[in-house]
Amino acid sequence: MTAAPRAVVAAALVLVAAGCGLRSGSPMADDVKPGSIGRGEPLKGAHLTVTSKADTESLILGAMMGIVFQAAGADVIDRTGIQGSIGSREAVRSGEADAMYEYTGTAWITYLGHSTPIPDPHRQWQAVRDADLRNGLTWLPPSRLNNTYALAMNRANLRKYGTRTLSQVAALSKSDPGAVTLCVEGEFANRADGLRGMEKAYGMRIPAAHVTQMDTGIVYTETAKGSCTYGEVYTTDGRITSMDLTVMADDRKFFPDYNAAPEINSRTFKKWPAIASVLDPVTAKLDNSVAQTLNAKVDVDGEDPHQVALDWMRQQGFVK
Repeated sequence: MTAAPRAVVAAALVLVAAGCGLRSGSPMADDVKPGSIGRGEPLKGAHLTVTSKADTESLILGAMMGIVFQAAGADVIDRTGIQGSIGSREAVRSGEADAMYEYTGTAWITYLGHSTPIPDPHRQWQAVRDADLRNGLTWLPPSRLNNTYALAMNRANLRKYGTRTLSQVAALSKSDPGAVTLCVEGEFANRADGLRGMEKAYGMRIPAAHVTQMDTGIVYTETAKGSCTYGEVYTTDGRITSMDLTVMADDRKFFPDYNAAPEINSRTFKKWPAIASVLDPVTAKLDNSVAQTLNAKVDVDGEDPHQVALDWMRQQGFVK
């Protein structure tokens, strides 16, 4: 994963603060004015802290959120780039941060402890929204951006094995066990909605010796080289297209829908309800095509995720 300067600074500040709470952060100081969003500066006087996970897409979404808040008149502290899934959510829940973009599937499975996803994406979001109110978290309407897990393979292995679905991968794992090797992230290897759950749902038999854990960016490059037959990918990742990878269809619908939606500390939202009106238009524009394009600018072209977010926000006319 490309380490952009702003992301590195934010992540470093968070790491320095580890063990004593999220006390550090850097002010967002983008020279933005209201475009189609933020007219009348409904957040003027607000002091808001935006957070995110450390992956490319989360950094971009976190930047979008902070830019919107600034255009609407708020002073914004940037605490994006927290490693792992739990830290950023806990920051919002505790009030050390005010808002982030989170994924409905992650909340339902990882945080709320459910083993079975709800197949309908809107009902999945509703269930998360209703459950998380008890945790002091308010979920705003979701985007069409569905960044779910998948397995992918390069063109040479596609020609060799011909699999197009996870059911076919499962069949291959039984008929030719040595053919199925996986490159995955450590988190995917240990999540209930990741590798072990997928194996159970599809009846796969993948020995531990055939599973190699590595960082996200290395998963893509090793899969593209054919070092492993299949690599764990995210469906909105721009590297899928740029590296000519083929995604295996989740034909049994095992993986949850991971629709990105704003997750707001409920106390903050009660004080500043205009957060909804300024975020809703941005969220409504987000889909997998937008995400793949923006993610590729960072992971393929090496651009700064914050600048990518700012350029897109201006192109859409959200801010000036």
